[in-house]
Amino acid sequence: MSGPSGETFPDWFVERFADYWQSGGASRIEGRIMGYLLVDESSGVTAAQLAEALSTSRGSVSNYIRRLIARGFVKQVRRPKDRMHYYVMDSDVWGGFLENEHAYLENQRALATEALKYADPNGPAYLRVLNMRDYMGWIIDNRMLRSEWTRFKEERDGR
Repeated sequence: MSGPSGETFPDWFVERFADYWQSGGASRIEGRIMGYLLVDESSGVTAAQLAEALSTSRGSVSNYIRRLIARGFVKQVRRPKDRMHYYVMDSDVWGGFLENEHAYLENQRALATEALKYADPNGPAYLRVLNMRDYMGWIIDNRMLRSEWTRFKEERDGR
């Protein structure tokens, strides 16, 4: 299947996804790995396969794969009787992202709550940290991201 500019759909998608990923301040190669795994139809690829498919070094792929695993975007899987590591993306990688985002928000709110005990209530830092705490709490309390996403998918899928 071809993409809009004539290249294969996967090649087109990988490059467009990398453009958007990089525009958000992340590494382009990280975005290319994400894009590749989003449209990969296999049951997993090795770092060597990713490096070859993306025309980049295996070391670079390994470095960015570790980051993507740590952030919950990519999973490392093993196959029976095979020593190789394979990388896949969960079918609902974005739901996993929301779970990580929720933990981040909770941790930031806890940090701000603790910091307010020590900040000068009359100083400008206090207001900034107060706003940090309340913003994180507002997002957590009003957006219930994971449950809303699950509800949306259930409605979309007719369940």
